Amino acid sequence: MKKWISVTKLKYGFMWVAFLTATLAEAQTTRKEKKLAGDSRKAKQDFINTDGLMNNLFSNAYAYVIFPNVGKGGIGIGGAAGNGIVYERGAVIGKAQLTQVSIGFQLGGQSYREVIFFESMGDLTRFKENKIEFSAQASAVAVTAGASANVKYREGVMIFTQQKGGLMYEASIGGQKFKYSAY
Repeated sequence: MKKWISVTKLKYGFMWVAFLTATLAEAQTTRKEKKLAGDSRKAKQDFINTDGLMNNLFSNAYAYVIFPNVGKGGIGIGGAAGNGIVYERGAVIGKAQLTQVSIGFQLGGQSYREVIFFESMGDLTRFKENKIEFSAQASAVAVTAGASANVKYREGVMIFTQQKGGLMYEASIGGQKFKYSAY
């Protein structure tokens, strides 16, 4: 009888520990998502503050994804990564991961923001299906005052970046890849 009680107590103890672990993991995930959402709102405002004309892009684009914190570094071979929030008609619909690999002359590290605008539902669908990748031919516009005035969609997307910090010397080729997940 005592052995059965000990096994039962042990079983409930394991269940309690599993419950606490899951609760703490979910709380941490929620905190990370809230921070990412806050960073995305701040990045959007920083893009608009730097170039007021971008307000029209955010208002008129079918959808957009903001990567508020992309870290990049390399010595010969480089990489970058960041997480972002995806908006459709101004409403949050999911999150995305950006990864980049490059090769060539490069040295240093930097952090930057990136926003990608989608012209239509079809362009957003391609992104959500992880069918959009950018190669060396894709050109991102560095955001400065008035930079967005003459930019046009290319294959349904427009890309803007804004440096946050660091220093990187680079003459390389590579590509960005994305992974979307719905909320």
